[in-house]
Amino acid sequence: MLKAVILIGGPQKGTRFRPLSFEVPKPLFPVAGVPMLQHHIEACSKLPNMKEILLIGFYQPNEELNRFLSCAQQDFKISIRYLQEYAALGTGGGIYHFRDQILSGGPDAFFVMNADVCSEFPLPEMLDFQKEHGDTYSFVILGTTANRKQSLNYGCIVENEQTDEVLHYVEKPGTFVSDIINCGIYLFTPEIFQHIGSVFQKNQQEMLLYSYEGEEQSNGWHRAEVIRLEQDIFTALAGQGKLYVYKTDRFWSQIKSAGSAIYASRLYLNQYHKTHPERLATNTEGGAKTRGNVYIHPTANIDPTAVLGPNVSIGTGVTIGAGVRVRESIILHGATLQDHSCVLNSIVGWESTIGKWARVEGTPSDPNPNDPYAKIDSETLFRDGKLTPSITILGCNVNIPSEVIILNSIVLPHKDLNRSFKNQIIL
Repeated sequence: MLKAVILIGGPQKGTRFRPLSFEVPKPLFPVAGVPMLQHHIEACSKLPNMKEILLIGFYQPNEELNRFLSCAQQDFKISIRYLQEYAALGTGGGIYHFRDQILSGGPDAFFVMNADVCSEFPLPEMLDFQKEHGDTYSFVILGTTANRKQSLNYGCIVENEQTDEVLHYVEKPGTFVSDIINCGIYLFTPEIFQHIGSVFQKNQQEMLLYSYEGEEQSNGWHRAEVIRLEQDIFTALAGQGKLYVYKTDRFWSQIKSAGSAIYASRLYLNQYHKTHPERLATNTEGGAKTRGNVYIHPTANIDPTAVLGPNVSIGTGVTIGAGVRVRESIILHGATLQDHSCVLNSIVGWESTIGKWARVEGTPSDPNPNDPYAKIDSETLFRDGKLTPSITILGCNVNIPSEVIILNSIVLPHKDLNRSFKNQIIL
């Protein structure tokens, strides 16, 4: 019997995802037409012995999250529960805090996944790999290859090339260690809790020691519960014959910024040819013209003279007028694109309106296409005091008037613009 745990984080994170994370928890943001989390749940539900999927995070259980959970349970016919942490406990602290729920029913193994990754999720292969390598007490990390420079932004894995054992693990090293990086998807057996428990006890003893020595401690008892799988567990387990890496050459990307959501949408839309051909729009008589991979929600109203694609995702109730051109963009629920407007490399927020002949354009933040191991760069928002050119984001209820140009800008929600903007954050 198997279980899966998806770590969804909480509201203090997702700062790089603003202003989109103001309206919807980041894990529910639609990527390729469905919430980010649904791709994870779909992959887990296909495993034959999967009995339960647990979401762990510290979002308040709101109406949107509850609605998503009940729909997902009906669609995938599997138990899905949300377990709310009382504070951010780290990737290891969260699963340790809820270990009784994870272990109830006696699973042989369980997957742990970060919600902000986009992947083909080679879960069956990881299970086979675990059976072949080591014993039932071994744990598996999904790894992939990055280029030397970008590897410094991830957890780096040094492996024994004959056995795939992890010999050394460093989280975001200062200098080059390895080009194999941690994908944030793990396969554990219940024995992992012994290792997390010993870190917890060590943390508790240190807390007691600090308080004994009279040092200031704020909320000391809960700080002992903050445990990070990467720094606290993997670093210690490396080289002990218990941790292995399964390397994938299939697609994988992080979804940290809004720009990376457009890139992830492209990867998933491309995968739909194999997994969900029905989600891809096709050119039909009297329908909108599509080029490449496009997802259109059935409730969207699109003029037949509009041209969409490649890599476009159109949400519920969207209205697109005559002669509109959309490329490499996500158009969210209820947005209106009036006649002859043009949207390139942008995310148009919920209920926003783009006037006639207006142009909304961003700069793509794609990985280098000439480097097979390049990942998407997590660019800082500002460089040299200027906004880094990246995709344009319109928050919810933004009104762009006719015949203006919005270029490389971020527009916060509920704004009525009256002129063109370039390289600005419009507060």
